[in-house]
Amino acid sequence: MQAGQLDRRIDLLRSTISYDAFNSPIETWTTLATVWASRRDISDGERFQAGQMNASRMTRFQIRWSNLVKTLSPKDRLQFEGVVYDIMATKELNRHEGIEITASSRADGAA
Repeated sequence: MQAGQLDRRIDLLRSTISYDAFNSPIETWTTLATVWASRRDISDGERFQAGQMNASRMTRFQIRWSNLVKTLSPKDRLQFEGVVYDIMATKELNRHEGIEITASSRADGAA
């Protein structure tokens, strides 16, 4: 993986649970790491959901491997240029060289 290809900054987000004054759980997203990545859109799609048209965008990000980012899973998210992406899958590239993240976002940018 060449450094020049990693030309985008992304935030990797992990869900944490805290509790309010009434002891009700509240899910919040905290930044696990901010890393350099490459980005490539792989598909756009539209589907009907509950009578409404939703558009989504599938994107692949590649980042350098580290002990911290190797723990990424579909329970996590990432944020790029203000758009939140749900992580669909991750896979290791070569042996500890990088991680490829397949993620989807709503095409309108909403979370």
